[in-house]
Amino acid sequence: MASWSTFVAASPALAAGVRALLQQYGPGLAYLATVRPDGGPRIHPVSPVITEQGLYCFVVDSPKRRDLERDGRYALHSYPPEENDDEAMLTGVATPVDDPLVIGGLAVALHASPSVDWRLFELSVESAMLRRHGDAGALPFAARRPPITRTWRDPAARLARSLVAT
Repeated sequence: MASWSTFVAASPALAAGVRALLQQYGPGLAYLATVRPDGGPRIHPVSPVITEQGLYCFVVDSPKRRDLERDGRYALHSYPPEENDDEAMLTGVATPVDDPLVIGGLAVALHASPSVDWRLFELSVESAMLRRHGDAGALPFAARRPPITRTWRDPAARLARSLVAT
């Protein structure tokens, strides 16, 4: 899976659009979908952190953290903007961060309390989608142009999947 910085290098305009929607209200806000033990989806609001090095998420002790520790697959979807129905989504694998310099640097920069039982995860990017609906929104009966959708998929993930299939 690609890191956030690899995704940015491969598709800078798409990455900028995704980042803008994730950070439209200031700090990152998104819905995180994880995989429950029974295989079903679980959805949670989170505050993703985007730096030049990566895409991260502080996760407190909770069902979503246990989901990520057991099965790191995730989908991250932006909050809807107030003025339109534009949306961004990322998929990939969340990996616990063990590097004390990364953890400490982000914890200090973001005022993460050491008294809270949180764990830092880095979110790799397997696929990205940005959909612009325009001023008329996503209503199917609105007289408007079709939405503009841009997507990206990590070529290494696609290759790995094709090797497993053969």
